[in-house]
Amino acid sequence: MRLPPAILANTEEVLREILRFSAPADTTLSRYFKDHPRLGSRERGAVAEGIYAILRNKSFFTDFAEAGASPTMRRLTILGLAEAVGADSLGGLTEEETEFLTRIKEIDRNLMPPQMRSNLPKWLFDKFVAQYGEAETLVLADALNQPAPLDLRVNSIKATRDEVVAGLAEAPIEALPMPYAPLGLRVLKKPTLQNLPLFKSGAIEVQDEGSQVLSQIVGAKRGEMVVDFCAGAGGKTLALGALMRNTGRLYAFDISEKRLAKLKPRLARSGLSNVHPVQIAHERDAKIKRLAGKIDRVLVDAPCSGLGTLRRNPDVKWRQKVEAVAEMQEKQASILDGAARLLKGGGRLVYATCSLLDEENDFIVTQFLAAHPEFDLVPMSKVLAEQKIDLEMGDYLKLMPHKHQTDGFFAAVMERKPMAPKPPKDKPADEIDADADE
Repeated sequence: MRLPPAILANTEEVLREILRFSAPADTTLSRYFKDHPRLGSRERGAVAEGIYAILRNKSFFTDFAEAGASPTMRRLTILGLAEAVGADSLGGLTEEETEFLTRIKEIDRNLMPPQMRSNLPKWLFDKFVAQYGEAETLVLADALNQPAPLDLRVNSIKATRDEVVAGLAEAPIEALPMPYAPLGLRVLKKPTLQNLPLFKSGAIEVQDEGSQVLSQIVGAKRGEMVVDFCAGAGGKTLALGALMRNTGRLYAFDISEKRLAKLKPRLARSGLSNVHPVQIAHERDAKIKRLAGKIDRVLVDAPCSGLGTLRRNPDVKWRQKVEAVAEMQEKQASILDGAARLLKGGGRLVYATCSLLDEENDFIVTQFLAAHPEFDLVPMSKVLAEQKIDLEMGDYLKLMPHKHQTDGFFAAVMERKPMAPKPPKDKPADEIDADADE
């Protein structure tokens, strides 16, 4: 079934806005669809998929779109839509445009120069090559240029994984258990979930398998005091609350009121009552200081370049700048330092990012441990064994799209050494010293 010719015009119109890179692509698309309510779900899907195909293949498409009779932006649009929905679905093409599409389809991309084939900006391609080598960078880039699958987390407060699989099958939606996340399901197609009873009741949440594994390694238990330090819209917060079996106290800190507002409807659906969203001004906020030394576990899912999420957010590689990564490092180190103050002796600190760059990951942890001798690194192999997660890792968790079929994630687990007992308040310090000498 062919798409109406107007879809080309719609896609080209929103593409012009998106390529300014003044806002995230999904934000611009949402606003465009709101402004064009006559577009049906099929048309909206085609426009969105076409845009994401262009963003994934921008280097390759741009190089070829600049040669030809029709304007470059229209050719870019045609290439994106053909990649996303198939050339046969496009209506309104001229004979020259149809021939152009046929020629492009016959190009063997494996013969192109490595950087163009990777569809990564030069600065990022060079960083990946320095870190992973050229051969692995190309395999990684191929994985990052594929659309992400749809992963679900079963809310164990509301249902079991088997119950959700059976409920989805009635829709009918096929879902398979995932290898690493014990409550994870991978949906084989991308159905609309919002109207499903399972979604409305809070029995399922959309969450990448890698993100679910991150929540799991925090090791949150019943009755504990836990902090999700950079909670955002709360995907990991909700997973932690369920792991705590809705007991104890779970603080969701974030500097953004808007992000925390997105958590509220999800929290209401989840059935959790142990979650306490708190807006903070910064990592030294007085609300944080009041909890210093009282917390059992802290998850720091730090702000980062987001380069591990390119399957979902391909515009990030074009919006992100090399200078911003260096600026991120300073922020990451400061946030980790602020979060560490919350932990009691024996408490667990988890530092995580959705970045693939060592300078946002290993480097930050090494720097932190050097400055904080009161913390020890817990090998990730030990943490994963505790959680019965069948993953081969060394000191750190490093999830990779081309190896694990998840978003790119990094995590390190650190433990605060037991604190020395405080001296009794009723004895002066010199008396305590005298006692110690006896």
